[in-house]
Parts: sequence; C-alpha cells; structure tokens
Amino acid sequence: MATNDLNLPVERRGKLGTTGAHALRAAGKIPAVVYGHGTQPDHVALDAHAFEELLHRSGRNAIVTLVESSSKRQTALIRVVQRHPVSRRVVHADLQRVSADETISAMLPIVTIGVAEGVKQAGAVMDVLAHQIEIEGPADKIPERVEVDVTALGVHEHVTAADIPLPPGFKLLTPPDTVVITIEPSRTAQDLEAAAAGPQEGAEPAVVGAETPSEGG
Repeated sequence: MATNDLNLPVERRGKLGTTGAHALRAAGKIPAVVYGHGTQPDHVALDAHAFEELLHRSGRNAIVTLVESSSKRQTALIRVVQRHPVSRRVVHADLQRVSADETISAMLPIVTIGVAEGVKQAGAVMDVLAHQIEIEGPADKIPERVEVDVTALGVHEHVTAADIPLPPGFKLLTPPDTVVITIEPSRTAQDLEAAAAGPQEGAEPAVVGAETPSEGG
C-alpha cells in the first residue's frame, strides 16, 4: 500500500543539459524532473543510493516526500525511471506532484497466485498476455500490485481485466474485456487434437505415386 512517510532529499540542479547530467551521475546523483499541479517543472538531483533503496523498499506507487530544505517539501509519485541498458543503473527519473487525497491513475503489475488446474492436471501452458493493468483511485491507497488466483483455471479458460478484484474506491481504466491470462494446451497436445480431428472437410487425399503432368503435356 502506498504511504506518505518516505522522505527523499533533493537539491536544485545548477546546470542543465547533457554535460550537467553526466557530471551529476559521476558524483553519484541522478538528474530528475518534478512536474504537475499546473506549475513549472523543478529540475532536481537525487542521491542515487537513496533513490535505489527507496525503489527497493516501496516500489513505484508509494507517495514520496521530496525534502529540499527544512521549509520546502512536496509530495510526489515516481512516474518514469530510466535505466542504463547495460549497467541497469538509474540515469533519470520523472516524478509527479500529488496530494494524499488526490485521485490519480497508476499502472499496477499483475502477480499470479497458485498453479492452474489445467497446467497441473492436463499439462497445459499458462500464458500471461498483459503484465499490468491501469487503475484510478486515491493516491495514498494505491497498492503495489494486484494478485490473480489462477488455481481454478482449466484448459481454454482465461482471465480478463474485469475479473481482477480491485481495492474499494478504485476503478479499472484498462478495457474490461482485455484478456490478461490464458490457459492453453501445450504444442504437443494441440498437435494430438489436430490429428484426432482428421483431415479438414473438402480436402482431397493425396495419391501416393501419382505422376505430376509436365508443362505442355
């Protein structure tokens, strides 16, 4: 669940642009932008270690208190985290100003619970087609994730976005008929089903040894 007791020290960036960003990263800091509430964006720097620790502790949907000085504080949500493709270190972050009682939208990761009946009993395969859904609700109550119990799912059964239970006070923004999880036969089982069904209607059996007429014959 999102909380508002997470403090993150920030400082104003004196030099913008690529050169300034490189200098910040070399000093163990992360360039970031804080936007929202109809005011000008703030260009700030975050301590890289503190930010990574906060991400590990609270996830992406927690309200963070940005502390610039003893008198200047603002609350925000982490919206975008950019990582280096090789080192995976955070190289930039976008944060959105929010208040605790504000209604906002958020993307929640989907976590499956249990083993589907079709997988356990029939050797089927579970396919997760959507790894997150979009919801809307109070900023201070956004969960870190949504859990889907797949235990009762049999072969050829699925879960849609509308089937996922949401906390009270939240509504689904993802189209409700979006299929997020399916249980389908394995490739071997599909081949066996096709073989058992026989040749398709209207198909002519091949004649072994039949000659193919030559061109102009």
